[in-house]
Amino acid sequence: MKTPFTYGKIVTDENFTNRKKETERLLLNFSSLTNTILISPRRWGKSSLVDKASKLVSKKNKKIRFCFIDLNNVRTEEQFYKYLATEVLKVSSSKIQKNISNAKTFLGNFLPVITVNPSPESSIELSLNWNKVKKEPTDILNFPEQIAKSAKINYIICIDEFQNISEFENPEAFQKMLRAHWQTHQNVSYILYGSKRHMLMEVFNSPSKPFYKFGDIIFLEKITKSDWIKFIISRFDDTGKNIDETTAGIIADLTDCHSYYVQQLAKQSWFRTEKNCDGNIVEEAFEDLVLQLAMPFQTLTDNLNKSQINFLRAVINDVKQLSSKSTINEYKLGTSANVTKIKKAMENKEIIDIRKDYVAFLDPLYKYWLKKYFYKL
Repeated sequence: MKTPFTYGKIVTDENFTNRKKETERLLLNFSSLTNTILISPRRWGKSSLVDKASKLVSKKNKKIRFCFIDLNNVRTEEQFYKYLATEVLKVSSSKIQKNISNAKTFLGNFLPVITVNPSPESSIELSLNWNKVKKEPTDILNFPEQIAKSAKINYIICIDEFQNISEFENPEAFQKMLRAHWQTHQNVSYILYGSKRHMLMEVFNSPSKPFYKFGDIIFLEKITKSDWIKFIISRFDDTGKNIDETTAGIIADLTDCHSYYVQQLAKQSWFRTEKNCDGNIVEEAFEDLVLQLAMPFQTLTDNLNKSQINFLRAVINDVKQLSSKSTINEYKLGTSANVTKIKKAMENKEIIDIRKDYVAFLDPLYKYWLKKYFYKL
């Protein structure tokens, strides 16, 4: 029997949960070619949301084409330009000869070389003269607009982990160049998304940055407990197994409604269920899941210094005034300036999320492991 829960990859069809408001907003933005910035922590379902909205739009409007780019392993401008041009070229036509013609027409100055790959996942590979591209990248950045205009279609360029451009050699100048070109495009829009909220906020919400007010900013929130309960009950029922509201709620509570972990714990509970799932089954599955993650959690903790470990303990203890004298003395945090440094370091490691009025763990299972197995509170 096929498992009814999915995690660790794009979630589609009946495995996709709620997100009605966010989906509608993306549909409107895509249809109107409005630039969009989508921000949320890692593994909350950004990619699945964009994928769902893109498929819905594609069904309604055949003249809108989507180009997906993941900057996770892109660290240089050269890699970026090649990746962008290659992916745009791939979706420009299903015919190899047309792709070759587009490359020669719009990228001819860069002496493009196209290698045809028999693999269905990657039909073409594009090589460009980097020295020429570096001198004048305008044709690359306008490539989507030029093809779209020529073919009388629209492109939506979806760029995941966009914050990685901050690691380029001269990120500010690169951002200025992107903005200068992209804001002129009439047939192309961009959705830029990523998981490092603090970095993306700096890029898109700071008046001094090139991408300030570039588009509609969407902050993806957690799916609510009530929605998760309905989803979990429905998916159990689809496979002839039962779980009541209270037990489904336990799954949501233990995982703090974290999309990835809700699906994972629900799946492990489903595996352990013959007919009726109860709280004991869920709690047993949860403890097993935490223990499976114990080694990476220990490695992560081993790379923290003593002050950082003490700081996380204060967060777990729900201390509100983390920079107060009493907190600094009790948890041996050094100085208020050191607390600020610790917060920044923990945020960069994607361990915590800092909001105006609170500090929260991004990984609820890491928090649980620290509390029960590391600090033994």
